[in-house]
Amino acid sequence: MYEEKQPVYHIETLIRQYGNDVLRTAFMYVKDSHLAEDIFQDVFIKVNKNLSTFQGNSSIKTWIIRITINTCKDYLKSAWNQKVVPMTEYEENTIHTDDDYKAVEQQDQNQLIRETVMNLPDKYKDIIVCVYYQDMTISDAASILKIAEGTAKSRLSRAKEKLKTCLEGRL
Repeated sequence: MYEEKQPVYHIETLIRQYGNDVLRTAFMYVKDSHLAEDIFQDVFIKVNKNLSTFQGNSSIKTWIIRITINTCKDYLKSAWNQKVVPMTEYEENTIHTDDDYKAVEQQDQNQLIRETVMNLPDKYKDIIVCVYYQDMTISDAASILKIAEGTAKSRLSRAKEKLKTCLEGRL
């Protein structure tokens, strides 16, 4: 009888293919580029260590993003994070032209949206991150979050309503 073989994954290839997705997801949760880079490393250490246990019930990307989300949540719950106040990076915005002004304004709007998303309850934040920031289908997002597809759809709808309410008059 023919038995389907699992594809062979190499950690370097996975980092190249999904590294930006992991970094973006981590940044969405921890809101600090240096911490996101640390989480990136932790995620790929875990991926490398557990690659042999990947069963293929979802796509490899879905599995890696699930590890990323769990790693971020573990960090945010940790005692270290509760006690340490992160240093923020300040970027000097120099405006010379109308295009510079528009770019800074767009950057501010994107930051406001990101912050608003990150302040949503986890069940709404998670679905938004999966669908809009990771370009996952509702089905993949439901799988990664271990919820029914209908639940994912309703959470996404509620999350968009909450975002709309929070952002009205601010954009």
